[in-house]
Amino acid sequence: MYTSGLEALDLPVMGSLRGHHAHLARAVGSAVGFAPGVCSFVAVDASDPRRWDDLAALLGPGGFADMFSAPDRPPADWEQVFGLDGLQMVHDGSLPAVSSTESVVTLGPDDLPDILDLVERTRPGPFGPRTPELGVYLGIRDQGELVAMVGHRLRPPGWTEISAVCTAPEARGRGLAAHLLAEQIRLINATGDRPFLHVAQSNSAAISVYERLGFRARSAVSFRGYRVPGTSEVSAPR
Repeated sequence: MYTSGLEALDLPVMGSLRGHHAHLARAVGSAVGFAPGVCSFVAVDASDPRRWDDLAALLGPGGFADMFSAPDRPPADWEQVFGLDGLQMVHDGSLPAVSSTESVVTLGPDDLPDILDLVERTRPGPFGPRTPELGVYLGIRDQGELVAMVGHRLRPPGWTEISAVCTAPEARGRGLAAHLLAEQIRLINATGDRPFLHVAQSNSAAISVYERLGFRARSAVSFRGYRVPGTSEVSAPR
């Protein structure tokens, strides 16, 4: 079982933006976020007293601050847009036993229209037109139609987050997501990274699947979004 390097998961957004995904980052002072269209997550350095001024400058008046799994909280005049309790889960290193004859394909730029269509139908979470740039996306097609997908997201040092787990409604119950998750676990292990993921605490069905594949809850996390004070209104992404 994996026992080292867990501290990198305490601030996964910052670790990803300051490391593997630095080429997809934008920053002002100690505030950092992903480039538009990639991901809505932002992070701040909790030790910097000017961090919220920096984040406001980064996002602009009325901008949306998606504080994914970050314990720090903004000043009182930042309106909270949403809040959700979640779990951070890490893989225990076991080899998933999933039996399936479905062919898995690696998705690329030419698949983007199909990826976005599947996301629109399943709404797996924050997702933009450049989100697939974060890492490897695997999919399963049925008679040419993309019906299931699992991808990468955050990359703090030593870890790769599995995300965008989605299956079209008409293809559910066939074990496609479990098959893709098992393939992603093997792929991540082969790179020397370790798999982890996040899930809403209320999503017991997904948690059961993840546990069956070797994921174990590491910590409770909070997913919260805030509006930067100001007059401009920017819609919060899904």
